Amino acid sequence: MGRTLAHGVLSGEEAEKLKPRRSGKLVIVESPAKARTVGRFLGKEYTVKASIGHVRDLLRSQLSVDIENDFEPKYRVPNEKKAVVKEIRELAKSAEEVYLATDPDREGEAIAWHLIEAASIDPKIVRRVVFHEITEPAIKEAFAHPRGIDRALVDAQQARRVLDRLVGYNLSPLLWRKVRSRLSAGRVQSVALRMIVEREREIQAFVPVEYWSIAAEFLPEGGEETFVAKLARLDGEEPSLGNEEQVRPILQDMEGARYWISQIKQGERRRNPAPPFITSTLQQDASRKLGFTAKRTMALAQQLYEGIDIGSGGSVGLITYMRTDSTNVSELAQEEARQYIAQRYGETFLPAKPPRYKTKTLGAQEAHEAIRPTSVFRTPESLREFLNRDQFRLYQLIWQRFVASQMNAAIFDTISVEVSGRSTAHEYLLRASGSAVRFSGYMAVYEEAKDEDSVPEEEATRIPSGLAEGQVQKLVRLIPEQHFTQPPPRYTEATLVRALEEYGIGRPSTYAPILSTIQQRGYVVRENKRLIPTETGMLVNDLIAQYFPEIVDYGFTAHMEEDLDRIAAGKERWVDVIRQFYTPFAQLVSEAERAIPEMKGELEPVGRKCPECDRELVIRFGRYGKFISCSGFPECRYTEAWLEKMGVRCPRCGGELVERKTRRGRVFYGCSNYPECGFTSWKRPLPAPCPECGGLLVVADKNNAQCLDCEERFPLDEMVEDEMASTA
Repeated sequence: MGRTLAHGVLSGEEAEKLKPRRSGKLVIVESPAKARTVGRFLGKEYTVKASIGHVRDLLRSQLSVDIENDFEPKYRVPNEKKAVVKEIRELAKSAEEVYLATDPDREGEAIAWHLIEAASIDPKIVRRVVFHEITEPAIKEAFAHPRGIDRALVDAQQARRVLDRLVGYNLSPLLWRKVRSRLSAGRVQSVALRMIVEREREIQAFVPVEYWSIAAEFLPEGGEETFVAKLARLDGEEPSLGNEEQVRPILQDMEGARYWISQIKQGERRRNPAPPFITSTLQQDASRKLGFTAKRTMALAQQLYEGIDIGSGGSVGLITYMRTDSTNVSELAQEEARQYIAQRYGETFLPAKPPRYKTKTLGAQEAHEAIRPTSVFRTPESLREFLNRDQFRLYQLIWQRFVASQMNAAIFDTISVEVSGRSTAHEYLLRASGSAVRFSGYMAVYEEAKDEDSVPEEEATRIPSGLAEGQVQKLVRLIPEQHFTQPPPRYTEATLVRALEEYGIGRPSTYAPILSTIQQRGYVVRENKRLIPTETGMLVNDLIAQYFPEIVDYGFTAHMEEDLDRIAAGKERWVDVIRQFYTPFAQLVSEAERAIPEMKGELEPVGRKCPECDRELVIRFGRYGKFISCSGFPECRYTEAWLEKMGVRCPRCGGELVERKTRRGRVFYGCSNYPECGFTSWKRPLPAPCPECGGLLVVADKNNAQCLDCEERFPLDEMVEDEMASTA
């Protein structure tokens, strides 16, 4: 029916003509960098806009989940996003079609749904497009086959967000009231913290045990080259040598024994390449090889995925989507890799069939691809001039791992030699093994790094040629060594991610935020790549473990991840999953409120007296972190800044350099002996001395250090780069 106007009535056809005409196609992505790259491939017919991440979220000031009404979330557009949403709404009103090209995971699906809701986009004109790499073929293929919003994926992300809000908004205020302000607890972060705390307590409780090993250097009869073999059997049993008193008589007896080669075994060993990267293995290898934190790795990978200008008229995505738990590789990518390998290394490096890798991660999304270069013909060296140092290093790592994964195994020739010995008192068996590369295979491109806490492979020994069974061996010397059993090593970011993955805790999008959160909260510090829990971290862990055991239970948390996967697959209703969790959880919160004792009075002493009233100075926690104050507060209001020590000596007086802040919050570095010593620097000091003059090095920029004395510049050392570059 038409509208009634002052001069009469319009027919339906006339009313339709008055509606604004839609024309053009609007594409919405998350970031400006991604918008530039996608826009380059689509042409002028499309308008590409960036949402700058999420456009709606739960209210920060309240729980924002209606627990009485099926856990209905209360979303709002934050103030900083209102202008973006308004622009998208206006553009969508006149668009013929709106393509939501957000990331190909649950988070991206949820952003797409929130865009429709926040900007009031007509669902009839919405097209959801998904691509795993930002290249022209992938973009065109995605836009040729759009789909609708996958509500199951949206529900899975919404369930995770609501779960985390319910846990955080119940546990964190409880910690504020009982312990101190600015603390927090989280559904997954608390499990990660538990793992770090438990490992620390294993280390603290560890009692080293002494043991000894004996090796012998032999000269074959008629030979000129010696070799070393280790004692493996003493009178047919594994030797148990607990102290020097037990070793000394054995050494004396071995000096008088006669030795001969009793067995020689020659064989072949094959070492297969590692699969292409998934999110967790990329974070692990970037930590081991490049010293990057998980957060930094993902930020660099995001840049490589969204597009880099490589001098070909615009930016192009250099790697596939970096949040994935699947080792699958497309047939096209495998074929291209095989062409490159054949051209560069030869047919002998190609397996007969393209390899297929089985994804080991629980609940992996097999439809996704592994992390790989979008074209292996874009070699790292060909892109060096277009990438900064860290982008280049990460791209090189991804490129090498993928190419190696498509190559033949490495082949080693192995030899194992057994030397028997006999004296009047004992019989001995010593073993030596060696290997040599016969065919390098994938190792011509890449070798996987090992964690420092991994079990080392038995060290290979150089075995002389010309050995024969029965050949007499002359004992040159005995090599006794004292050892002590070692405690389990502290977690690194790499080994913690691996452990979380093995337990089925977290997903590709959560590893980096988990690691960042527990460090930002002051629960864990990172020293020499190792994660060490603070006293606060231990206290919070113990409280959560005692009063909310399910929250930090590995099996329970892994099961919750499986429930979220079932929601994403459309096999479970998200409201049912939340209800099953929340009902017993709410009861635990109520009981804990009554049971947890008040701990706010337990303040850590500094070890100095207040200069104004002579009472103890203590460490307190405020809105901006630690500070020192008088224990007599509020009667005495003396305070002083908490000075974070740098582990670097002052170049003027030899005192300790500390981190300070100006009244406006700007960070600078000065001497702890101020005001007696007035040394200051705006640039962060480095623990390494200048290699030229021994002066103080400071961070000059993202890639370089500079000496304050001789003013020479040097590349940032890899061991300190990860800690320091972010402050440049």
